[in-house]
Amino acid sequence: MTKALASVMALLSLVMITACSAPPRTTGDEVQRLATEIGSLGPDIEPEEADRAASIAYSYTAQLVQEYEITDPPLIHNAKVNKGLRPRGLCWHWAEDIERRLKQENFRTLDLHRAIANADNQFRIDHSTAIISRKGETMYEGVVLDPWRYGGVLFWSPLVEDTKYEWVPRSVVLEKRRQEQYGELLPYVGG
Repeated sequence: MTKALASVMALLSLVMITACSAPPRTTGDEVQRLATEIGSLGPDIEPEEADRAASIAYSYTAQLVQEYEITDPPLIHNAKVNKGLRPRGLCWHWAEDIERRLKQENFRTLDLHRAIANADNQFRIDHSTAIISRKGETMYEGVVLDPWRYGGVLFWSPLVEDTKYEWVPRSVVLEKRRQEQYGELLPYVGG
């Protein structure tokens, strides 16, 4: 390998490592776009609640990036969590923590849901997310809030437009697993 080629390869490696090391800063425009999307879920959604939910989704994602010690893309971070090198940061951690934080707001016009994708796909790992919807609506009318997908950069989309995953209510996936493991002998205790 020539010295010039080695230098180019080293530079490209550095750029790739740097690109994965820290999520970009969030702009007010991104927060406002999410607030607008949440507000568009129905005419009875309080604009202040939509604004607050969007702001929290972004600011809490940034807080979790620090708490989870995110420095790598999601699958590498997962391996570090599974080896005990990082405290948290698997997709279900993100979903659980975002849902818990947003529930603290006691929204009057918004509901929160949890969903899992790939549960029936033996070639892909399960993926969990939180979803926000209009009060009384199902998750299918909601907006996916997925900070895991891009390693601490909040991805959001109306569920129907999120073509990367086929989301299923978490309770349905867990009930199916319970039945597969225990059969019909035990009553389901939601979760």
